[in-house]
Amino acid sequence: MGGFFSRKAKRGHGGDSAAPLVPIAATDFARRVELLDSFENAGLGWFWATDEQGRLIYLSENAMERFGLDADETIGKPLTDLFIPCSQNPDGQLAASERPLAFYLSARNSIAQIEVQLACAKKVAWWELAGKPQFDSKQRFIGYRGSAKDVTITRESQRDAERLAQYDSLTGLSNRHRMNKVLGAKLTAFRSSKRVCALMMLDLDRFKQVNDTLGHPAGDELLKQVAARLERIVGDRGEIGRLGGDEFQIILSDVDDRGELGDLAARVIQMVGQPYSINGSRAIIGVSLGIAIAPYDGLDTEELVKAADLALYAAKGGGRGQYRFYSSDLKEGAALRRMLEEDLRDALVNDELSMHYQPIVKSDSYKVAVFESLIRWEHPQRGFVSPEEFVAVAEDLGIINEIGEWALRKVCEHAVLWPVELRVAVNVSATQFVQDNFVEVVKSALQTSQLDPARLELEITESVFIGDAEQTQKTFLALKKLGVRLALDDFGTGYSSLSYLQHAPFDKIKIDQSFVRGATEPDNNNAAIMSAIVGLADALGMETVCEGVETKDELKLVTARGATHIQGYLFSRPISHEQTMEKLGTGDLVYEPRGPEHSRSERRSVFRRIGAIHDDHRYKVVLRNISKTGAKIEGLLDVPVGTDFVLDLGDGQLAVAKVRRSKGHVLGLEFETPLISDGADGFCTRHRVSPYAIEAAGRPLAALPTDAYGALKGPGAVATPSIPQFAEVEVSGG
Repeated sequence: MGGFFSRKAKRGHGGDSAAPLVPIAATDFARRVELLDSFENAGLGWFWATDEQGRLIYLSENAMERFGLDADETIGKPLTDLFIPCSQNPDGQLAASERPLAFYLSARNSIAQIEVQLACAKKVAWWELAGKPQFDSKQRFIGYRGSAKDVTITRESQRDAERLAQYDSLTGLSNRHRMNKVLGAKLTAFRSSKRVCALMMLDLDRFKQVNDTLGHPAGDELLKQVAARLERIVGDRGEIGRLGGDEFQIILSDVDDRGELGDLAARVIQMVGQPYSINGSRAIIGVSLGIAIAPYDGLDTEELVKAADLALYAAKGGGRGQYRFYSSDLKEGAALRRMLEEDLRDALVNDELSMHYQPIVKSDSYKVAVFESLIRWEHPQRGFVSPEEFVAVAEDLGIINEIGEWALRKVCEHAVLWPVELRVAVNVSATQFVQDNFVEVVKSALQTSQLDPARLELEITESVFIGDAEQTQKTFLALKKLGVRLALDDFGTGYSSLSYLQHAPFDKIKIDQSFVRGATEPDNNNAAIMSAIVGLADALGMETVCEGVETKDELKLVTARGATHIQGYLFSRPISHEQTMEKLGTGDLVYEPRGPEHSRSERRSVFRRIGAIHDDHRYKVVLRNISKTGAKIEGLLDVPVGTDFVLDLGDGQLAVAKVRRSKGHVLGLEFETPLISDGADGFCTRHRVSPYAIEAAGRPLAALPTDAYGALKGPGAVATPSIPQFAEVEVSGG
């Protein structure tokens, strides 16, 4: 008798009659056959064989029965037809370095533990193949003899383990490891193909309060709902990941339009900020975003992540619930924030904090009805620091309650000294409001100062409704029992206002200034929204205040819409306590509106050196203010109206502009394409000069200077004598 496979060869199409015969005792042969049959029948493994052309001539009957393979359709077909090529494998788990089965068969190499997926099985099945090429006595190839075993369960377990290693178990989103891997792969591939990639870093605002008030299980449920909302917003446009805690990340391929990215960021902020229902409780959070774009802001994973982190840091420092694009000056901002963190702890001790007051006037007489108190910090080196900068820092440092209590006591002390008994409003942070002793703190401040409780007005934002609704309502009732007034601040910027107005005992609603901005423009719905809010407040017996009124046409509009009170720079900026005392001492409580007649595009005052390009010459000028539609620059003389320039705003931002006003060395320019918001109070171009274009011009990406135009033209670029030039003027001051 021949070897084992000769026993079964007659069932195939090729046989192995040329194989050498080895004498075996009949009893030994029978025992071997019995053992191999038992092995096959037990499902521990199977055997297969091919002829010299790679056609299957034998496969264990047990294997065919188990996986529903028909002998007539299987025997005689190429072995490779039985399996799905790894390039077409939807599982995608095979390593790229693994050779396909067809390669081994064609090269007549030994096969060792190759995993393949059955193509004709009724359900997903994976086999592990092993085999050796066979040769006759004349060393002629006669086919393969091999074994197979089912590794489906093992593979699925491995796949599940790999998934756990790459995906967040709570939300199902990609985890930090996978996001870094995906981002690195994209940046490497995109660099060679000159493509762009945007990265968004997200951090939830006030998430810690949810954990503290509702418990960690509620926090976990909130994270799941946030993940679901992000998936609905982003869809298949990008990859979303949870990096851990309340940090998320979004990778967006082939997007560098900052207008489009800003719109998406604004939508994320809006949708994530809507209320959540968790086990019968209501939770309200926010989100801050930082945005960086490759290759403009970084060429590799580490650079891009760092840039997006800095942008996120700026967004949180700017008041939260905002987005920021990365820019090169954010490094300075991050250093400044670290300095503020160090110095803010000593600000109270060193008596650097003070209270300023801004009047809120009656809309029918412009007579002051209440002063809103606003905290100010005069830093010994930097001068006055904006509250938008240091309040968020105080919250992160955990000293906002201490500062809030100080402000409450200081305001009560000041108001008692006023010669006129006007009301005074104090802003209360959500963190301060939910403290167990908050009502006692208010009571103590009133008793210590002897201020009439009816003169104290607490301005509260809707974020106080994050936690325990029952406890919040008890705090409201306790405050009303003290006799103080309650105002709902920034109304209209949240998404649950109507529901809690049914129960919260507010005396006043403050309409956020975002509804005043642009309300006078055609086709703007803000005016209609204001009317609806005023009507609602009137029906509930509440006063209304329109914030941020700065022009006379805005004043006319909000008055016509029925607002009972008005606040804004048109009447007065915040003034010190001493100035407030002086104003009240005159007995003149009327503030006349003083300001521009009409609103115009929002302008930002700056003092920064930029480049102004005319034909082939680049001038150094000073940017004094900028808006979406234009800018004012200084530094060039005798420039005719109508002259075209390209302003180099830095970081690859080039804006085409035309001179509309020219007086001495001051020029007013109009942009050909309007700028867009940078997420804060500044502006940026929608697109930037691609570093890939700079590289194509002969400069390596690794050596790019900050000045994008300088990179394109080269550091030695000079004016061509035949081209008209303008006299440059040295501008100083600030």
